[in-house]
Amino acid sequence: MKIDELELRRVAMPLVSPFRTSFGTQTAKDILLVRVVVDGEEGWGECVTLPDPVYSPEYTDGAVDVIRRVMAPALAGVEFAGAHMIGELLGHIKGHRMAKAAIEMAVLDAELRAAGRSFARELGAVHTTVPCGVSVGIMDEIPRLLDAVDAYLDEGYVRIKLKIEPGWDVDVVRAVRERIGDDVQLQVDANTAYTLRDATHLARLDEFDLLLIEQPLEEEDILGHAELARLVRTPICLDESITSAQTAAAAIRLGATSIINIKPGRVGGYLEARRIHDLAVANGVPVWCGGMVESGLGRAANVALAALPGFTLPGDVSASDRFYKTDLTEPFVMRDGHLTVPTGPGLGVAPIPEVLDELTTWIEPLRM
Repeated sequence: MKIDELELRRVAMPLVSPFRTSFGTQTAKDILLVRVVVDGEEGWGECVTLPDPVYSPEYTDGAVDVIRRVMAPALAGVEFAGAHMIGELLGHIKGHRMAKAAIEMAVLDAELRAAGRSFARELGAVHTTVPCGVSVGIMDEIPRLLDAVDAYLDEGYVRIKLKIEPGWDVDVVRAVRERIGDDVQLQVDANTAYTLRDATHLARLDEFDLLLIEQPLEEEDILGHAELARLVRTPICLDESITSAQTAAAAIRLGATSIINIKPGRVGGYLEARRIHDLAVANGVPVWCGGMVESGLGRAANVALAALPGFTLPGDVSASDRFYKTDLTEPFVMRDGHLTVPTGPGLGVAPIPEVLDELTTWIEPLRM
């Protein structure tokens, strides 16, 4: 195999409503897409960077730069056996996992389209549908949050995730739990907003029977998470801290996490995500698929990943209309709280040309 064409494209996708977390508020998504042609077959990848390095060290302009100046030249004219070699071919480049993941995803899409195989089959999916959870951002007031939660439950979402930060946590969770009752799955996500000094305060969340507290401390504080896990009853789930199967193994061994949120972009691609899944299953650790407000391209791949056997908790694999009025692909529509796993070749979806053209803000073909 050889990459004949590699094109970078940015699209601007307005959100249906602002999405606020502890590190900022999004009103639109500036998405970097990678299009490749491999031996005549087209494939698409989606880079999940944000405009600024606030979730991870990576950011979109940086991803453009490293793909343009370093990654594309490293792959130009190189023959390889399959997408599984992309990580090795780019292995000399430190970090930049989200950029690497986007290229790997595009090459894997092209490879599987040519072979007539789906992402789900390639990754090892065992389910035809996956349950949908929804991530609910920080809002100005609790009544508005309760209305939003009510609406998501009415739509059929089977799990609610609340973004939290200091000052928007215990009282908020109490209000939501009282509104939705004890039968609805509820979890919280801090996006590194707390320190170990907040352990006593975070322990107040134990009374609400949460599935988990996601990434309460900063990403490098593995030992702090291990200590926090001994001080609270609610299971600790790591997100930002898990960047590879190696870091996942260390976190499990140290007792820093009993659940893992797998985000393929954060760990360098869907093949590394599968390795983390396999590691977690071997250690009896549940996993779930996190989201980065992807378009239908990234959503298709995430749904395929979430259909693997170790994904026993609902992930952030919401319907297209959770974030976008118009998706780049045919929309993912939730039915009975689930999304259907695509079965077509590759991702099983592709950009709708007229929608892609309308939302595109910039294109740059790279020499291969």
